[in-house]
Formats: sequence, C-alpha cells, structure tokens
Amino acid sequence: MKILITGSAGFIGFHTAVMLLERGDTVIGFDNFNEYYDPKLKDARNKILEGYDNFTIIRGDLKSNDDLKKAFDLLGGGEDTRVCHLAAQAGVRHSIKNPDEFIQDNIQGTNNILELCKERGVGGLTYASSSSVYGDNDVSPFQEDHKCDCPLSLYGMTKKTNELQAYTYYKLHGVKSTGLRFFTVYGPYGRPDMALFLFANWITKGEPMQVFGQGKMQRDFTYVEDIAAGVVAALDKNYDYEIFNLGGGKTEELMDYITTLEKALGKVGKKEMLPMQPGDVVSTSADISKARKMLGYDPKTQITEGIPKFVEWYREYYQI
Repeated sequence: MKILITGSAGFIGFHTAVMLLERGDTVIGFDNFNEYYDPKLKDARNKILEGYDNFTIIRGDLKSNDDLKKAFDLLGGGEDTRVCHLAAQAGVRHSIKNPDEFIQDNIQGTNNILELCKERGVGGLTYASSSSVYGDNDVSPFQEDHKCDCPLSLYGMTKKTNELQAYTYYKLHGVKSTGLRFFTVYGPYGRPDMALFLFANWITKGEPMQVFGQGKMQRDFTYVEDIAAGVVAALDKNYDYEIFNLGGGKTEELMDYITTLEKALGKVGKKEMLPMQPGDVVSTSADISKARKMLGYDPKTQITEGIPKFVEWYREYYQI
C-alpha cells in the first residue's frame, strides 16, 4: 500500500512507520517538528526513517491545507491508499494550559485531513483516539460502547470530537475510518513529557520523583510496538467505521511501574507523594476483546519486559 502518516516523527508514528517500511509499503511522512518537546528527538526518529528508500518526508502543519495538499499529492487516491492520522497536540495537563492549540491542531487539523480524504478518494483512514475519552469511567474494564460524553480533560474532549468528526464524514461522504483508543503507551523513543521518561530522568539525576495520586493510580500500560502492530492491523482491515481499544491487556499500579523501572536502572529513586492532578483519572483498564476478534490484536509485552527495553534505549541515546 501507499500510506500517509501524519506525526511520522512522533513516538507512535515513528514506530508505525518503521513497521510499514520494513514490510515494503510506501510511506509518506508528514510532521511539523514543533517544539512541544525537544525537536532533536523527532529529528533522530526521522533520520532513521529517511534511511529507507520507500520513505518520503513532508515538513508541514496540519492547519495548512497547502502543506497537506503536498502530502496528498504524493499519496494519490484509490483502494490501495491509506491515511494514518497520528499527529496531534498531546498531554492532559498541557491541554489545560493551552486550549487553543489543542482545538486548532486536534479538531481543525483533523477536519482538514477528513476533507482531503473525501476530495482525493483515499481508500481509508485510521486515526488516533485515546483512553482519555472515557473520563473517570466507574465501569471496568472500559468497553468501546461505554458512555464517553464526560471527558475530564480538554485533550480527551478533542479526541472524542475526532471520533464524531470521523463518523459524520463516513455517514455523509463514505470516508472509511477506524479510530484507535490508545492506553498509556510507553517504550523506546518515547515522549519526554510522559511518566516513564520523567521518572527515569529524576532517578538518574538523584532528584525526587513527583508521584501523583499517592502512587495508587492504575494504568493499562501498553508497549509501543504492540500499539504499532494494532495500527497496522487497522490499516489492513480498513473497516467502514469502527472504534477499538488498544491496551496492554493488564492493569498495573503506578508504584509497580516505578519499581520495575528502578530495578532496570539499578537505582532506587526518592519519591515525593502528591495528590491527583486536574484532568487525571484514578484508573484505566482496556477491554481489548473487540480488537482481538476483529483486528487480530495480541499485545505480548508486559512491563517487566518493556521497561528494560526502554531503559536500554534511554541509556544509549543519552549516553548514560
């Protein structure tokens, strides 16, 4: 296939692109390399991708139709084309402080993508949603048909809006789309603002870790290569309109996550126990039975294996 990946220099976009390139697909990357976190990390990911002959990068912004049209011109249209829309402003707390950025990038940017998918006759769209759409759901594990009308963060609100946008474009214009609700993704080349990265930095520097929710929060941690495999499966299946949970299949306590990281680093960190932050939820747990049945999704990597892989990359990348 020929696939346009927005956010190709991002965490999940990079791993998905590698998986597609390795199997021989043609990939067009699209990314604005913004400074939400260190652009050097994005450049490092992109450098690896540019080592493949079947990869092309377009540097541009989702809010610019002129930039997007350059990428869609390379993509073309037809049954063998796909858009994998992973670019977005991420981060629950970042969304509280910067609401306009999230509305413009996540909502307007997604609308620009949908319009071009419609105009160019793209074969199908797979896009990133989030477990944040569930809010503080008190029914566990979370199922795709659970109520998602009460997100606790502006980020979650934009992701729920993306699902509604995709549904409307499918009903009005026949744009095929699959939404993927990601659950707490971690692994090599991860974002520096994510918990695992922050904890690793604090431990290695001997600084106190900020452990929110008194360490009692629970998350369905999902290794990035398992997520990428789910994204590729969604691109291949190309359902008319579906939404799937992509989680790790097991809920872990935050303190177990930290302890596993400490073992991998060989160092116990100082801990500053803090209350919950605005926008955070106590627990996330994904029911992945639908994804198992319809995508063949089968996450294999538990935190006891995935965290040491992250630490190996972290030490090599930062020469620690």
